[in-house]
Amino acid sequence: MSEAVSRARVAVVGAGVVGMTTALALQRQGLAVTVLDPRGPGEGASYGNAGFLATELIDPLSTPAMLRQAPRLWLDRHGPLALPWRYLPRLAPWLARFLAAAAPARVRRGRRALAALNGASVDAWRRCLADIGAEDELVASGYLLVWESPQGREAARARMAHLERWGHAVEWLEGEVLRAREPGLSGALSHGLFFPGAHQVRDPYALVRRLAEAFRARGGAIRQARVERLEPRGEGVRLHTDQGALDAAQAVVAAGAWSHRLAAGLGLSVPLETERGYHLTLPGRGRALRQPVGSAERRCVMTPMDCGLRVVGFTELGGLSLPPVARRYASLRHHAGGLLEDGRGLDENAEEWMGFRPTLPDSLPVIDTHPAYPAVHFAFGHQHLGLTQAAISAEQVAALVAGERPGLELAPYRVSRFAARRASPDIAAP
Repeated sequence: MSEAVSRARVAVVGAGVVGMTTALALQRQGLAVTVLDPRGPGEGASYGNAGFLATELIDPLSTPAMLRQAPRLWLDRHGPLALPWRYLPRLAPWLARFLAAAAPARVRRGRRALAALNGASVDAWRRCLADIGAEDELVASGYLLVWESPQGREAARARMAHLERWGHAVEWLEGEVLRAREPGLSGALSHGLFFPGAHQVRDPYALVRRLAEAFRARGGAIRQARVERLEPRGEGVRLHTDQGALDAAQAVVAAGAWSHRLAAGLGLSVPLETERGYHLTLPGRGRALRQPVGSAERRCVMTPMDCGLRVVGFTELGGLSLPPVARRYASLRHHAGGLLEDGRGLDENAEEWMGFRPTLPDSLPVIDTHPAYPAVHFAFGHQHLGLTQAAISAEQVAALVAGERPGLELAPYRVSRFAARRASPDIAAP
């Protein structure tokens, strides 16, 4: 019996924030678009992010300074870095690439590439949301980064100078000025940096659902299906899914932490790892803070949202199969209790969540067209900057699909930067 095949002009694999912004950008090109995902829009990593546009995070994760700190962070009971022992053998090749990415020349290139994406991110989000009449989803909130110990003054001054060199507006706060800026924080704070130009969203899950509603209203289709393999066919591509096959003129892989499996089926080896992110959301406490607040020492972020106060932290490199680690939530409660003015880090009704962020050794996403199959494009690997970089990435990949020149220089984000192609394009994704 022959396989039943449906058709689409462009297929987008992934209904997270990157996939949905890409789908809308493609619609603006006048294209008919189908989005495929085994889950509903925004139900993956996009559901649980910190909710603010972290444009100040322009340094790659792998730097000489970070590698010096890593052992202490890993051994700290409440520290932000977790490498599960049983996953280390599988993680070892990725870690080797991560260590190599700390070479000063590579750090400088990575910083320029991150700064380019982050610097264009807010305006791209404004364009995306204005197009669908959803400007209210983006809030000019500002962002506050705090230190509890006076010993962090030198580090804070250095970070301030560094970011000012890259064009960021930064204000130094301490004492009564710091307490007035955020009365919801504990008085046991030494100093902080305030970023007046920072933005947040009201609720990242609600945002993606609103993007999906606008996409559907314009004739877009969303299919709940798992794409198992991409098969180039002539000038197009066939998507094999657990719900049948779909033929498309072009396809965009924006499947987050699963994207490298589809790339492997197209002969590409992409060293993507899973940065497992944890959060607590404290319902009814959405007004506990005036703006997103980060702790430089605790390395966690608290964001006031419509759904409550969200507490986010941890870089846990543990793949897609291991269950959540319960003590991570206890650490988030510990940090929230130490930072909030009333010390209420515990909440019996708190939502506990863990999701999978796609992370590459050089901290840069893949935004590119397949070097051998021009009908296949990629937009994945944004690590913990998926929300920040989604709209600007969508504009770039939509230009690639349309055969236009992207607004940014995309050489740093090439999929081929990792390894040579393997021989066969027909290997099924594992």
